Amino acid sequence: MSDETIRPTVLFVDDEENILKALQRLTMDEEFETEIAGSGDAGLQKLTTLKQVALIVSDQRMPGMNGAEFLQQSQQLAPDAIRMLLTGYSDISAAADAINKGGASRYLNKPWNDDDLLQTLRGAVATWQLAQENRRLQAIVQAQNEELKQWNENLKNRVLQQTTAIRKKADDLNEALIQLKHNYNGMISAFSSLVEMRGQRIQQHARNVSELATAAAREYGLMPEEVETVRIAAMLHDIGEIGIPERVLTLSPELMTPDDFALYSQHPVRAQMAIDGIADLRPAGVLIRHHHEQVNGAGFPDGLKGSEIPIGARILAYADQLDRAISGGGDTAEQALARVELGLGIKLDPSLQRVFRKTARYAYFSLPELDPNATIELELRPDELQPGMILTRDVISGTGLLLLNKGVVLDQAQVESIQRYYKLDPPQHGVCALVHQR
Repeated sequence: MSDETIRPTVLFVDDEENILKALQRLTMDEEFETEIAGSGDAGLQKLTTLKQVALIVSDQRMPGMNGAEFLQQSQQLAPDAIRMLLTGYSDISAAADAINKGGASRYLNKPWNDDDLLQTLRGAVATWQLAQENRRLQAIVQAQNEELKQWNENLKNRVLQQTTAIRKKADDLNEALIQLKHNYNGMISAFSSLVEMRGQRIQQHARNVSELATAAAREYGLMPEEVETVRIAAMLHDIGEIGIPERVLTLSPELMTPDDFALYSQHPVRAQMAIDGIADLRPAGVLIRHHHEQVNGAGFPDGLKGSEIPIGARILAYADQLDRAISGGGDTAEQALARVELGLGIKLDPSLQRVFRKTARYAYFSLPELDPNATIELELRPDELQPGMILTRDVISGTGLLLLNKGVVLDQAQVESIQRYYKLDPPQHGVCALVHQR
């Protein structure tokens, strides 16, 4: 039987047997158990065996141990019990002593009134029961608080673990995206290099056109994603020329036979088809298809004119014409600009003149002026390269692949890249760079 199902107990202690019997008779029908003891010692002995002691009522005048002394000692055995002293009118000092030392809550007079005594006993038992219920509820609340605290701690740990895991996944994803972008740009560069490997005539053309077109697109005010599409289209715009005989590509369209021109005019469409299988390259494919259209409608392959031609394709066409003018005729940027401007309103969009006039001067690299007494140009082995050196000539692999442009200030990654490529595809010469003299 649990403590909750045991009825509360009231212990009466008195050296007069008739009083104990009277108290037993008075309380025999109450909702609590009644226990009696004939002395203080007997009462203490009783308390060692009783549970749920709600109330202790003791006579004051007893041989050996008086009531106040008994109540004081009973606190060790039944600390939660309510204590009362049963005494005569003349024992007021004893009652005070019982209250002060024995923890008594009140004293009862002899002789007593049965109804008054019963009401007092019932009230004391009810008070004890409320106190016990309060302790029980407090224990439950405390246990639940501890459980909640532990649950919160576990939740906090789980949240921290999950946050750490999410952060790691985010970092891994970001790293994967960076690597994917790196691989994506490497793929575009590889495609572009396939065209450049065909001969000296077009080496670096795609990169020059890309720099010109990207700067112009940015200056024109295109959105960043549109600028990136222009850059990619510029890098790949001649990929469709692969497979066309070199004798055809060396001619200007005006000097081609009808058959040669028919073959040549297919290359923008072939380029678009070559990259159309890659969804991310499709927008660039549209610009490549139309970079030979003319604003007067005389271009190819679709005969678009004016604003029908995508603005990115118009920018690409302008940059393509400008770099071919410089590379083919040996002109300076200023001379090349003047030459291509002869085609404004015919081949090229006049609204782009201002843009290219502003940006073209920055697109072609010239080596910085350095103190000749502090630097010297040397041809170096790849293992002699150091970060901070400036390339004075383009770095070309053994099979003609452009690795880096002249003017690049080397960093550690580029040094390692050159060393790796020189092992895979070694040329017959070293790397020309400016070296600080000591």
